[in-house]
Amino acid sequence: MDGSTFETPIAAASDAAAPAFDLNVIIAIFRRRLRLFAAVALAIFVAVVLFTLQETPRYSTSAQVMIDVRQEQVTPDMNAVLSGLPADSAVVDTEVEVLRSRSLAGRVVDQLKLDQDPYYNPSLAGAKGVKAWFPFLKKTVAPAAANDPVVAQRLRERIVDRVLSGLSVRRAGVTYLITVQYTHEDPAQAARLANAFADLYLTEQLEAKFEATKQANSWLDTRVADLRGQLQQAEADVQQYKIANNLLSAQGATLTEQEISGLNQQLATARAEQAETDARLNIARNQLARGSNGEDLGETMSSPVIQQLRKQRAEKSAQVNSMAERYDERWPDLIKARRELSDIDAQIQAEIKRIISNLEAQAQISRQRTGSVAGSVGTARGTLAGNNRAGIRLAELERKAESVRTLYESLLGRFKQTTAQQGIEQPDARVLSRATIPSKPSEPKPSINLILGLVAALGAGGAAVVLAEILMAGLFTEDEVERRLGVPYLGSVPLLSSTLDDARAARGLAPPDYLLNKPLSSFAESLRKLRAAILFSKVGETVKVIAVTSSLPGEGKTTTTFSLGRTLAASGANVVVVDCDLRQGAINRFLPTAPTVGLIEVLNGAATLDEALYADESGARVLPLTKSAYTPRDVFGSAAFQRLLAELRQRFDVVLLDTAPLLAIADTRILAPHADAVVMLARWKRTPVKAITSALSLLQGRGVFLAGVALTQMDLKAQSRYGYGDAGYYYKSYRKYYAD
Repeated sequence: MDGSTFETPIAAASDAAAPAFDLNVIIAIFRRRLRLFAAVALAIFVAVVLFTLQETPRYSTSAQVMIDVRQEQVTPDMNAVLSGLPADSAVVDTEVEVLRSRSLAGRVVDQLKLDQDPYYNPSLAGAKGVKAWFPFLKKTVAPAAANDPVVAQRLRERIVDRVLSGLSVRRAGVTYLITVQYTHEDPAQAARLANAFADLYLTEQLEAKFEATKQANSWLDTRVADLRGQLQQAEADVQQYKIANNLLSAQGATLTEQEISGLNQQLATARAEQAETDARLNIARNQLARGSNGEDLGETMSSPVIQQLRKQRAEKSAQVNSMAERYDERWPDLIKARRELSDIDAQIQAEIKRIISNLEAQAQISRQRTGSVAGSVGTARGTLAGNNRAGIRLAELERKAESVRTLYESLLGRFKQTTAQQGIEQPDARVLSRATIPSKPSEPKPSINLILGLVAALGAGGAAVVLAEILMAGLFTEDEVERRLGVPYLGSVPLLSSTLDDARAARGLAPPDYLLNKPLSSFAESLRKLRAAILFSKVGETVKVIAVTSSLPGEGKTTTTFSLGRTLAASGANVVVVDCDLRQGAINRFLPTAPTVGLIEVLNGAATLDEALYADESGARVLPLTKSAYTPRDVFGSAAFQRLLAELRQRFDVVLLDTAPLLAIADTRILAPHADAVVMLARWKRTPVKAITSALSLLQGRGVFLAGVALTQMDLKAQSRYGYGDAGYYYKSYRKYYAD
């Protein structure tokens, strides 16, 4: 085994072979904690029985409310102010919480006047009742306390809490049914309260709709009046802006647009007339330029004056020709006729010139008219551009007025709807069945209470056992030693009284003395087993020097060491027991007389080893400590002690060193490396595992060989009942082999 650790093949194999779950271990633990289990279970069960017997009978009854997903269309195409509940699972769950609400419970209190019922209002029972419900009050309750708003509010809250304590609201599966159950000592009161909750729930729905419609009507009335004024102001702003910016219109167009339309028509007509007059003038000028005398002009040919003159000329020309044929050229009438003909031609030419001049005048007038109309069109277009720029603001004012008009008309229509709808609201639920007065109490149920009490008792007892095992600090069995410490288990030294049928037989008799008197007893056999486990703990090597130690005082270390020495001596071994506990010197109580010399005197040279050794009646030798043996010097690390230990090795077969507790004194840590094996003792069921592991950690890394751990002061009778996994569990089976 490596001296730096305490893991051994025995412990490793034990850990590897240990089952994850062993029913026998559970049974052993249960047997070990049977008294605790029975005490806790009995206390819980008795408490449940007493509670059941003194509990006042209570009656339960229920009403059913159904969320109605069908809506009555009394007024078609008319939306309600407060819409109905949707057919949604979350909504139904919400309505369940509404039924459980404190506000609804408060309305039930007010309607049924439960604040005047002593069952709900403890103040009616007098000062004692108020003080019981309100511990924050002083020793006495003054009459004026009832008028204190804080006390009154707290009293009402307590009444509401009391009312809600008997209420149970639950949804029936995934349906739209809600069960309102109430429990009370009075069956009639239970039915009354269940129906009150259901009725007030429907009433609250109606009141919510009435209030919502009322508030909507009030708001709509005010809002419609405001919008009416806003609409009038917006329309007035539009008209004033049109007047100010000359945006007056008729037949869908502004006056400027209508004016431009007329001017455009006039301009087109003027331009057509101008083109016509210019064409007629140009044609006349072209004909005159080609040598025409103007008689072939269209205007002259159509002129009645010229036509008349031409008729006259034709007549006069015929007259001249006739006279020229008959008379001489100097004939006066001929000359006169020719002069008249010339005058007619002159008149024709003058008329032609007048016509051409008239054409020129008409053309000039047409051009002037066209220019005038075009100028008017340009002026009108400029005005229209200004009007268009002003129209942007006008469009904004008109849109504003239109939006106000739309909102006004919408709210006005909605106001008419809500006004017509007021008074025809319907609740979203209905009472499907009302609560009836129960004939049998629902609480308490003795059979159920007893079953639950039994289950609770068994559970509490089991929990107590588990908690006790978790909080258990000590070790019970071989399995626990090897599993929790990881070191070999050497054996156990029983409590002497537990090995006897009559504990009085061992009264006044020390265990080492009983060992000599009863060599075939179970106590003696346990020490022989311990001796064998120690001597054969180091495979292939001889164990001569054995240091026996413990983590704490009072674990039976000295008694076990001395008894082990007597056992070794009885087996024929030459053994010496050395008392190495400088502070206590406990082995002296097993000696017939107080020693005068001992270990310290031998180390100091004041006495020889033979002078200090005491012979025990078993044949063992004892090297004790005197009363003045304590010295502050390092005894066990000195060369003198090394020489003494070497001499003891030569003279004796086995050297037992009774050392001090590891956690208390540092001497054992110095002494342990000089021993062939170290035996750790732990008191059965008492020594904390943490103390043992802490003690073992002090020996690590010092080249110490730990033979294992042995349990001392074991109660074999108790171990035989619940020590499963340990040899003591089968003590009753092999007890007949011992002569106790």
